[in-house]
Amino acid sequence: MTIPLCHTDAIGDPGSKSFEIKQGRKVISLFVVHKDGAFSAYINSCPHTGANLDWQQDQFLDMDNTFIQCSTHDALFEIDTGACIAGPCVGDHLQAVELVIEDGHLCVQPGPV
Repeated sequence: MTIPLCHTDAIGDPGSKSFEIKQGRKVISLFVVHKDGAFSAYINSCPHTGANLDWQQDQFLDMDNTFIQCSTHDALFEIDTGACIAGPCVGDHLQAVELVIEDGHLCVQPGPV
């Protein structure tokens, strides 16, 4: 069973949106990025400090909409891989979340995070 997040049209291209889902008693904060027709999802936690990445609600991308940018130390991450390419955590990766599209809706698979 998947957990629905939103309709695919709810996130512009390019754009991003945050979500919170419950897994048992735990609340997981994640975000989805839509870029060039593709969707990527990650746990909303910087590998450097564990801080949330968004600098404003649903704002995860840099000014050029090219990279995911951490709000705390401006680390930059590739949208499609989550790899850190600049900043204090170069070489680390964001934790990816498996996305599925079902009937035009973005959904995540429940599981360990």
